[in-house]
Amino acid sequence: MTTARFDVLGIGNAIVDVLAPADDAFIAREGLIKGSMALIDAAQAEALYGRMNAGVEASGGSAANTMAGIASLGGAAAFIGRVRDDGLGKVFSHDIRAVGVSFETAPAVDGPNTARCLVMVTPDAQRTMATYLGACVGLGPDDVDPALVAEAEITYLEGYLWDPENGKAAFRKAINAAHDAGRRVALSLSDAFCVHRWRAEFLDLVSGGGVDILFANEGEISALFETGDFDAALQATRSLGITAALTRSEKGSVIVGGDEVHVIDAAVPEKLVDSTGAGDLYAAGFLYGLTHDLGLARSGRLGSLCAAEVLAHYGPRPQVNLADFVAGRY
Repeated sequence: MTTARFDVLGIGNAIVDVLAPADDAFIAREGLIKGSMALIDAAQAEALYGRMNAGVEASGGSAANTMAGIASLGGAAAFIGRVRDDGLGKVFSHDIRAVGVSFETAPAVDGPNTARCLVMVTPDAQRTMATYLGACVGLGPDDVDPALVAEAEITYLEGYLWDPENGKAAFRKAINAAHDAGRRVALSLSDAFCVHRWRAEFLDLVSGGGVDILFANEGEISALFETGDFDAALQATRSLGITAALTRSEKGSVIVGGDEVHVIDAAVPEKLVDSTGAGDLYAAGFLYGLTHDLGLARSGRLGSLCAAEVLAHYGPRPQVNLADFVAGRY
């Protein structure tokens, strides 16, 4: 096997986030489920945006955030995602390249505009998201270059992209290309409601050899195995025979792989402001650790530290150099 050019290649939705404070009453009035992600159309996005408090714009998208984190740690990251050749598309492309991530997907010249995610952050730092996918839904197998996949030690797939059929086709092409090249595939389950929509297909994917590394929070892994008991979900995950990082918010995380089981304490943020991107940055630290031979436990601790940094401010990407932030702490 040739030496990898990239530590991790992420494939996912290219989204510009709009983050604003909100209270529980606002969430209820809008018919949203607190802590969840709902898909909305262009008209709904415009209407909801008009009712939100003043906010900040930040380039986001789950897998893109993870790649930004890996680059901030000093790793080599690349990203595949679809934007339109519009204002937000230019913002996204500039931002992800500026943080050191290779991004060469050609922008769409027609069709829906670049995606946006309206993120309402309640005082407890919980985020409720309403997402207009826009140009993201155009991502398909033609955007996946097998040669690029082969150059990445790990290809990281964002579960949200499983919703459109062409996204599924892109994932399958990437999985085959990675395994044909002797590389590994990681999957984030992304959202419990996403798991409920595609539970059988996700289960086939993780149990049938398509995925080598799984990321899920407590709600997502419980949804996958249809249980309200985390310990039961943990044992079911172990039976898959893959590496998995299961995050539990303030309870930390549990890492399983082979005969190893590691319980990792949560790193306490300087202050708790916004949970947007915490899971994405946990994945960044963990994947960086795996691709730099840190082992499962140290990789988990690194993930927790990266998550703590993003919890302390608005926005889904680190605001300091993560390599400096975590130095000597894991």
